[in-house]
Amino acid sequence: MKELRETINNANLTKTQKMIARYVLDNSADACFMTSTEIALKLGVSESSVIRFSRSLGFDGFMDFQKSLRKDYQDKVLSISSSITVPSQRVAKRAKLDTSSDYINRHFKNTAKNMESVFVNNSTALFEEAAEAIISSKRKYIVSSRGNSCLGDYFLLYLKHMLPNVEMTNSTSISPVDHMCNISKDDCVVAFSFPRYSSIDKISVRMAYEVGAKIIVVTDKPSALLAQYATVLFTVPVDSNTFFNSLVAPQFIAEALLDTISHKVKGIERRLKKIDKYLGELGNY
Repeated sequence: MKELRETINNANLTKTQKMIARYVLDNSADACFMTSTEIALKLGVSESSVIRFSRSLGFDGFMDFQKSLRKDYQDKVLSISSSITVPSQRVAKRAKLDTSSDYINRHFKNTAKNMESVFVNNSTALFEEAAEAIISSKRKYIVSSRGNSCLGDYFLLYLKHMLPNVEMTNSTSISPVDHMCNISKDDCVVAFSFPRYSSIDKISVRMAYEVGAKIIVVTDKPSALLAQYATVLFTVPVDSNTFFNSLVAPQFIAEALLDTISHKVKGIERRLKKIDKYLGELGNY
C-alpha cells in the first residue's frame, strides 16, 4: 500500500481522479474486489473516469490496476474478515486471491496479527474484573455453541478444577434454557461468541441479563450480538485466510483468564490430587 500511495502522490491527477484515489486507499480491502462499474457507481463518477485513473498510474487499464491492488491486499492484509460470515462466501473471496503463496506462513502471520490485538483491545484490569466476577458468583454457566464449543469445553474443564458449581449449557438432550432455568443475580455466565453468531447463545445470555447475573462475553467486536449484555466485554479478532475463524487469539483470552483465576483461588492443589487419584484408577496418566 505504501508503493501505491507513492505512485498516487507522484501522479498528475484530476480532481475526480484524486477522489477515486482517496476511496481506493481508504477502502482497499473492498476496492480490490470491486469492478470499475461498481466503483464508479459508488462514487457517482463515470466508469471511464475509473479506467483513466488506472492508466494515469501507469497501468494498462483497470484490470491490470486491480490485479496489483489485489496482490497488495493479499500480501499486507493477509486475512478475510470475520464480517463475512457465510463459509461459502469466504471460500469464494479466497479464490480471487493468488493461491501460489505460502498459505501456512500466511496463516501464521494472520494469527499473530489477531494475537497482537489481545492486549490492544483488553487491559489487564479487565481480566482481573472478570476473574473476580467468576470467583464471587454462586454458579458459573459456560455458554458456547457450534464452532465456539471448543473454547467453552476447554474453559469448563479447567474452571471445574478450580471452582465448584460450574456448568456447560450446550447439551444434546437438554437445552440452555433448561440448564439455566434457576439462574439468579448471584450467578454468572461466561459466553464465547464469534461469527456466525447463535440465537441460542443470545437467549442464554439474555436470561442471565434479565435476572441481573454477571455476564462475561468474549467476542470479536463491540457491536457483536452479545456485547450489549456484557458486564465485562473482551474483544478479539478471529480473522483468517480460510472459511473458518482463527480461534488462537480467543483461546489465549480463555487461558489468560483461567491463569488469573488460578492465582486468586485456594485449594487447587488438593482438588487436583483428588482428581489425579481417581484418574489413575481409570488408567489416565
